[in-house]
Amino acid sequence: MSDQDSVFIKDRYAGEVEHLFGMEGPLAQALGGYKPRRAQIEMAKAVADAIAGQTTLLAEAGTGTGKTYAYLIPALLWGGKVIVSTGTKNLQDQLFLRDIPTIKRTLRAPVSVALLKGRANYVCHYHLERTLQNGRLTSRDDVVYLRDISRFIKTTNSGDKAELARVPETAGIWSLVTSTKDNCLGSDCQYHQDCFVMKARKEAQQADVVVVNHHLFFADVALKDTGIAELLPSANTVIFDEAHQLPETASLFFGDTVSTSQVLELCRDVLAEGLSFARDGADWAKLVAPVERAARDMRLAFPQDMVRLGVEQIDADGPFFEALDALIAAFNDMIAVLEKQAVRAETLEQCRARAILLQEQYENWLEPPKDEKEGDYVLWVEAFSVSLQLHRTPLSIAPIFNKQREGTPRAWIFTSATMAVKNDFTHYVAQMGLWNEPAHTWPSPFNYQEQGYLYVPSGMPDPNSRDYTDAVLEKALPVIGAAGGKTFFLCTTLRAVKHVAERLRTEFEDRGWPFPLFVQGEAGRTELLDRFRAAGNGVLIGSQSFWEGVDVRGDALSLVIIDKLPFSPPDDPVLAARIAAMEKKGMNGFVHHQLPSAIINLKQGAGRLIRDENDRGVLMICDPRLIDKPYGRRIWQSLPGFARTRLEPDVLRFFRQLAADRKAASAAAPASAQTKSPVVADSDTPDTPDAAEE
Repeated sequence: MSDQDSVFIKDRYAGEVEHLFGMEGPLAQALGGYKPRRAQIEMAKAVADAIAGQTTLLAEAGTGTGKTYAYLIPALLWGGKVIVSTGTKNLQDQLFLRDIPTIKRTLRAPVSVALLKGRANYVCHYHLERTLQNGRLTSRDDVVYLRDISRFIKTTNSGDKAELARVPETAGIWSLVTSTKDNCLGSDCQYHQDCFVMKARKEAQQADVVVVNHHLFFADVALKDTGIAELLPSANTVIFDEAHQLPETASLFFGDTVSTSQVLELCRDVLAEGLSFARDGADWAKLVAPVERAARDMRLAFPQDMVRLGVEQIDADGPFFEALDALIAAFNDMIAVLEKQAVRAETLEQCRARAILLQEQYENWLEPPKDEKEGDYVLWVEAFSVSLQLHRTPLSIAPIFNKQREGTPRAWIFTSATMAVKNDFTHYVAQMGLWNEPAHTWPSPFNYQEQGYLYVPSGMPDPNSRDYTDAVLEKALPVIGAAGGKTFFLCTTLRAVKHVAERLRTEFEDRGWPFPLFVQGEAGRTELLDRFRAAGNGVLIGSQSFWEGVDVRGDALSLVIIDKLPFSPPDDPVLAARIAAMEKKGMNGFVHHQLPSAIINLKQGAGRLIRDENDRGVLMICDPRLIDKPYGRRIWQSLPGFARTRLEPDVLRFFRQLAADRKAASAAAPASAQTKSPVVADSDTPDTPDAAEE
């Protein structure tokens, strides 16, 4: 295509975008109360330009811009074969079930759409049958859930467990009735023709638009097990929403991880398959016992829970390396028996292959990369309550990701509400290797100066002091009372979540405050959010999983409290290795990595407060470093443009006025007539409870 042709196409798209999003266009006619927004129109033009030129675009769009429609409409109309990758499965479902159907209907766009998730989301006929036969369930709940799943599989077309709300997504039964790459029988399975995973992949192959999530997209690079490998060569346009999550997700999948839980799952399957198909071939319980014991001993080499250590931090003469050698050796007898018995069933052959692969992963973990071009990696271990993971993580994903983008020209769109630091994309560009690519910021249309306050209380102690969380609570309690509950209390650690919850329970009871508490870990995220919205005066306490991807509009949320600036712990082994590598190059690890990462994370937390142009509230950041440290100015300049105060009376006065305004509005409006914001072609502020995404 010549440059002149490209300019003509761009000009044509610009005019069409103006019409589609304008007051006389189809969106305005189809959506009652629709209101065009200039930032949304300009972003849509930029996306259309990238599609026309098969180029790359970085697009940061503030909350309320309407970025979802800004990228979906050009993609559906002109994008050809499109892959849309989202941050979470919730947002995936929202796009597939609500946003894309609305656009198709409104614009009469003749495109086919498919939803593709990882195989763990689809019920497996084979593993469901095996679980029903084996009866290895230990809880009464699982017995009930299994009955529900066996009924569900007879009526569902997709097999997607998201359709079966009665069985919690976190229920342990799912691991017994879904497949993994390791235990899928593939074309040897008797149910291959009916397989929901295969059906989803086939539909994705044939669809014009495929909606996936980041984990699925990047897992394919490492595992070649998601169906993306077949999709990507034919894709004309790839769009990453919630693109700020990509560096962390890509690091996870471009590296290697092996877990003791995989070993225990293998032992469970070897025992079950051996007893089923080769009972006389071995004493199967005795065979798997040494491998199980070795895996558990390796976990017990670290007595504490939730520990992350670089390999150089592990005592060379301690129990870990001895346990690692013991586990590698323990595989030998199991593999030898499986070699002899594998001919008796394809499932035994599969167990043999899995055992060999796991042994190789443990043997190779300490080995340097065979290909020096792979770049530098950091080796580290992560201990959970009942498992130990061994990781090999790349120091930089940029060269690996750029290799994936080579080849067939296509449009690559990266969009999020938080990618830049004060309109500077340098940090994100360096992480992803997107040098010299066009990057644009479209600010939020909300009037933050009128809609809320940024409150940084004075007199706070050092954030590392022992009594810091109690000092936060002393400052927070009067504000929570003035707000009438309606609070998100966001903490940087799970330990702080626990302490805040215990203290607030006591304080609310002593003061007679009727504010219900919702605490992360006491129920699933979606359930907590539903209950918080329904309560109308609740206080929700959470850590990282509530800093982003959570949307509560209206009166139910008027106060967001953040206990500390969200700096990653300096002893994190991957962070420490990356900082060391940067400092070898003469860069400052804090300035060039830790600070911009914290700012992007803080912007996500701050973004929970104002989700609609009628929302009003207070963002309370308790960390004194925001004021006291030289870098504090850079942080608050990246936050929404709230009116700022350090005085508690200003905040209490704000909430008194807010309560009076709400009371007056309630008295003036009939009970049936709720004030509604203008409709915007926008899913930045979704109105479905589960569609809780930025």
